[in-house]
Amino acid sequence: MNELLVEFLRGFTATNEWAAILPEILLGVLALGLLGAEMVLPASRQRWIPRLALWGQIVVMLVIAVVVRDTLMTEREYFSGMILQSDVTQLMRAFFLVCSILVCYLGQIYLSKQKLPKTEFYALVLIIAAGMMLLVQSHNFVMFFVALETVTVAFYVLVAYCRTSQFSLEAGLKYLILGAMSSGILLFGIVLLYGMGGNPELVASSHDSLNYTQLTNFILLNADNTIVRVGALLVIAGICFKIGAVPFQIWVPDVYQGAPTPVTAYLAVASKAAGFIVLMQLLRGPFVGMTDFLVPVLSVIAAVTILFGNVAAVTQRNVKRLMGLSGIAHAGYLLVGVIASLYIPWAVYAVIFYLVTYLLASFAVFGVMSLAAGSDDAFQELHQYENFARKRPFLGGVLACGLGSLAGIPPLGGFIGKLFLFVAAFQAGLYGLLGISILGVVISIYYYFGWIRECYFSESSVEIQADASGAATASDRFLLGTLIVATLVIGLLPAALPIIP
Repeated sequence: MNELLVEFLRGFTATNEWAAILPEILLGVLALGLLGAEMVLPASRQRWIPRLALWGQIVVMLVIAVVVRDTLMTEREYFSGMILQSDVTQLMRAFFLVCSILVCYLGQIYLSKQKLPKTEFYALVLIIAAGMMLLVQSHNFVMFFVALETVTVAFYVLVAYCRTSQFSLEAGLKYLILGAMSSGILLFGIVLLYGMGGNPELVASSHDSLNYTQLTNFILLNADNTIVRVGALLVIAGICFKIGAVPFQIWVPDVYQGAPTPVTAYLAVASKAAGFIVLMQLLRGPFVGMTDFLVPVLSVIAAVTILFGNVAAVTQRNVKRLMGLSGIAHAGYLLVGVIASLYIPWAVYAVIFYLVTYLLASFAVFGVMSLAAGSDDAFQELHQYENFARKRPFLGGVLACGLGSLAGIPPLGGFIGKLFLFVAAFQAGLYGLLGISILGVVISIYYYFGWIRECYFSESSVEIQADASGAATASDRFLLGTLIVATLVIGLLPAALPIIP
């Protein structure tokens, strides 16, 4: 027994290449550095902390560009198989860091209107970014669960960060209760798979059945086992909560409304993206032997998710809840892409392409919402955007382009993102899901353009809430303008985003 332990420790330490996770380490150090800076800097200099967070992340982005350049198109395991790096994981590391930078910037706008601690907000955003980077690189269920809970626990705090708002506190409590339940369901599924994987009476059993490679071999030979199937379904159910898929979407509207707007954007984009990449890795890895069993289940979930999200958003008047319900519909579209990736390999990159277009459009919309909101951003109703484009032409244009991209209107990037997903679904023979997806897009045009109509074509003279919050600064215009220009460039020249090989 001692010899086996020694051999395991030798093998584990031999693959401990800390440079492989240097960006995550730097983000952790930066988060701690921000907390330390708050203690040593005088109050008059603590305005430097947000700048330190932003510029520190830009440095980390450069590190990613340098460190991962030589490993972008290769697969390699680290830490005794706990981590697997590939071209997909490297792209997603950059994706999460961009999300983190944008959330920190929107956080400055939000916190300038609140009497809340500032440093802790940026530190938590950095920790979440590092956790999501590790999450998508996980190649072992232990690593997967630890990274997932790191992200989830930090989100519990951020959702309830506005402690002076009853809506934020209520959202945090709901997210905590339902998140804990989903974590329990997911963990129970992992335990079932681990227990069955180590059962010596089953074919290809292994003591290391938490490793994805070992579990893949086991499930391929035991895909008909009932307990194995139940375990896989429970794991997928836990992930479906994170991405907001039906029937695990009950938390989305309330949490999106109550959370601070930058946190809502983080949940809507980064958290959803992490969930889909993990789900795709599991379906194309350990669960690939159960494709025939899981595809019908996931197809039903995708179809109902698309229809529920779009139909529920039609009558919604609160714009944060509207973005939450429309985000459920986008989760359905992405699920179609994930299912297609089981048959069409390039669909993996179609999903990533869609996530990038979703990032650009969503942060443009949430950026406008951050500027338009007052001190209590839970109450953002459609009528508050009446005549918005006349009073704020630039922000009105940004909002229209962002919503148009989310609706999938050409020549914006969202149209190309949906087109790639739909082509993948067609090539995979998912004709029913393709039809439902197109129907969902048609329905979504109604409520997205309803918001645009309020901005541009309302005859009311209601004084919108935005007038009390000050005009957009030059840096605000630069950031939002960059997001819209990127959306247009991707829509007109998809090859400008070199993701699909």
